[in-house]
Amino acid sequence: MARRRRAVVAAAATQVAAMRSSVIALLLLFAAPSAAAPLTLPEVLASSRFHAPQVLEALARVRGAEGKLLSAQAAFDTVFSAQGDTRLSGYYDGRDIEAKVTQPLGTLGGQAYAGYRVSGGRFPIYEDKRYTNQLGEIKAGAVFSLLRDRMIDDRRFALTLAEGDIALADADRLMVAIGVQTRAIQAYNLWVAAGLRLRVYRDLLELAEGRQKAFRRQVEEGARPTILLTENEQNILRRRTLVVQSEQALAQARQTLSLYLRDADGRPLLVGDDRLPATLAPPLPRAADPRGLVAARPDLRTIDIRMRQAGQRLALDRNAFLPKLDLMVEASQDIGDPGVGGSSRSGTDSRIGFTFTVPLQQRAARGRLAQTNAEIDAFRQRRRFAEEQIIADIESLGIAATQTARLTVLAAEEAQRADAMAVAERRRFGLGASDFFLVNVREEAAADAQVRRLDAAVRQVTAHADLAAATADLDALAL
Repeated sequence: MARRRRAVVAAAATQVAAMRSSVIALLLLFAAPSAAAPLTLPEVLASSRFHAPQVLEALARVRGAEGKLLSAQAAFDTVFSAQGDTRLSGYYDGRDIEAKVTQPLGTLGGQAYAGYRVSGGRFPIYEDKRYTNQLGEIKAGAVFSLLRDRMIDDRRFALTLAEGDIALADADRLMVAIGVQTRAIQAYNLWVAAGLRLRVYRDLLELAEGRQKAFRRQVEEGARPTILLTENEQNILRRRTLVVQSEQALAQARQTLSLYLRDADGRPLLVGDDRLPATLAPPLPRAADPRGLVAARPDLRTIDIRMRQAGQRLALDRNAFLPKLDLMVEASQDIGDPGVGGSSRSGTDSRIGFTFTVPLQQRAARGRLAQTNAEIDAFRQRRRFAEEQIIADIESLGIAATQTARLTVLAAEEAQRADAMAVAERRRFGLGASDFFLVNVREEAAADAQVRRLDAAVRQVTAHADLAAATADLDALAL
């Protein structure tokens, strides 16, 4: 009976324990927050792309250049003007008012205009042209430049210059964005590497602390000498120092990462250790033909834009050597009954005329022309060297990317061997076939190999990021 009663009590206790475990599991499921997902590199790149202050500053400069273009376009705005005149006293009482609309032309360096004028009263004979019919006069005409200012003038040059400034600001924005994305990749992987390095040293410390408990029990039993506790305490302190140093490095890496990981309002985010990934981000893919992407480099594009602007300035300087020959055509029509000036105003009045001026000395124009030609030559040489330097950098970074990949594989294999040696040495120590000094050496060598593997992987990722930046690989940089 007693045995049966004990079996029933045990079964009941098992059921109660199972029910209690189920209730606790349900409470934890609904009350505890879900574990944060590991932070990924695409999240960081998306944040830095849209919220980094350097990128926003560059975008502001683009908007400023667009405002400058709008100001340059004002030279071609339609202009309305009006004027009136009346005599308040004297023998003549003539009065007139005129309104005029002028539209600068984008070609031939001229302008078109149209106006209306009406007058009343009497004018002196030397102001006879101010008379109109009773309902006034309408007029339309245009002025065209046939030599100087026909192809380019100050207005069109300013417009071209402003358009080039927008392209320059956009190239600068792209250059800034490439730099930001490259540094974001490095900051992310340095943060991950710092977290993984901390895990390595914490595991190393945990081994020593766990061994200390076993040593203390063995010393109390007389199986080990007391000095072994002191020696292991020394190992614990050394490994704890490595943990503290790694915690400091992780905190610093987190601060650096916050410059690129930002919230919706652009404020830096300090990401928690619970979002540390288990591995580094894979290296960025390499372009199939890195040299083919050289033309997309924003610094080369900047030189090309400045060369085009200098070419437009050269055209403007050559324009100054041409004579000024302007053609004017105009037609006017008085409407209504003849006014005080008589019927000579009736009918359509058509006119054509020209103005011609030629400078006899061109020293200023020759000086500007020589200066612009020298500037264009300098830009050509600058671009040549920049392209050669870029190609050399791409080749060097390509070599670095290849070699760091090989070094990463070797470091991983070394870490595997060192870890296997440490496990084997601990097993031998447990069986009494090894000594404590050799166990520590093996464990620390395995930890050092793991750290070297992380460092090699970081160098590989950095080399690939630098190569993507050098080739302006926008897809790889999430731009």
